Amino acid sequence: MANHKSALKRIRANEAKRLRNRYQAKTTRTFIKRLKATTDKVEASELYKKVSSMLDKLAKKNVIHKNNASNKKSRLSKIVTALG
Repeated sequence: MANHKSALKRIRANEAKRLRNRYQAKTTRTFIKRLKATTDKVEASELYKKVSSMLDKLAKKNVIHKNNASNKKSRLSKIVTALG
């Protein structure tokens, strides 16, 4: 266990950040599943904008790697353009 007040505070802060990151990543995964399941091109393009933004935010905060976000966006854009 930590001996310093600052170390205890850091533990609390890290836990709060971990839970927030987990929630945001899980929400993004849910939206990705929703996007993959849709068959309507208009709805898919709207969802793609939202998911793309979510992935960019996760990458900016280093929750996921920027290349991982880029690869996901690329695959999802292929799915959206294939709809018709």
